[in-house]
This record gives sequence, structure tokens and C-alpha cells, in this order.
Amino acid sequence: MSERPVAAAVIVRDGRVLLARRAVEEGDLRWQFPAGKIEAGETVEQAAVRETQEETGLTVEAVKVLGDRVHPKTGRQMHYIACTLVSGEAHVADKEELAEVAWVTLAEIPDYVPYGLYEPVQEYLDGELAPAE
Repeated sequence: MSERPVAAAVIVRDGRVLLARRAVEEGDLRWQFPAGKIEAGETVEQAAVRETQEETGLTVEAVKVLGDRVHPKTGRQMHYIACTLVSGEAHVADKEELAEVAWVTLAEIPDYVPYGLYEPVQEYLDGELAPAE
């Protein structure tokens, strides 16, 4: 039995995207989108919304699935879901999973994720996060 696929929430607010630093690093994977394993009977959208709530305390709404792939660093099946913020302030709600959270500008993403983002996610963010003046 393979590991359950993972849903990742790509949340944009005020020209920034939410990244979370893992409490336990997985190889050189430190910063990522709020994410977690999809539970039985859940859609990828429901999993992204639930994991975001559990990890960061934010209430979000899934907007669209950006794509899926096998993650090159972890070998896990990943689903990326664009979400909008409904309510809440981002914080580390699950201290076992996360060490910190950060709202990051488009220009700052390579500082957090040096190996680059999954292309459809990067394209989405390029459209959503216009460069700051």
C-alpha cells in the first residue's frame, strides 16, 4: 500500500502567498504550502481546506485544482489547490507539523523554495502575485 496522496493549499492574500516551515525537515524540503495527506472519502479540495485549518488556523475556500504530480523531493503524489482566505490569522496551529508560517512575495519565493515551484503553481502565482511596486 502506497502512502496516501497529499493535498497542498496555495493561499494568496494581499499580493503574498502563505508558506509554512516544517517542524521536521524532509531532505532539503523546509518551506512548503500548508499540506497534508488526503483522508478516506475526502476530495483533494476538502483535504487542502482541512489541513490549512489544522496547521495554520485559517479558514479557506478551495477555488480550483492547479495540478498534481509526484513530488521530485519526496516521491509523494501531490495535488495543488488554489484557495482563497475566508477568515483567520495565519499562525502555527499544529506545532508537531509546523515551526513557523510566512506570507511571502513573488520575489521572495526562491529564498524559501530554492529548487523552484511546480510549474502550474508558479504560473498561477505569477498571475496572482503581481510584482510589488
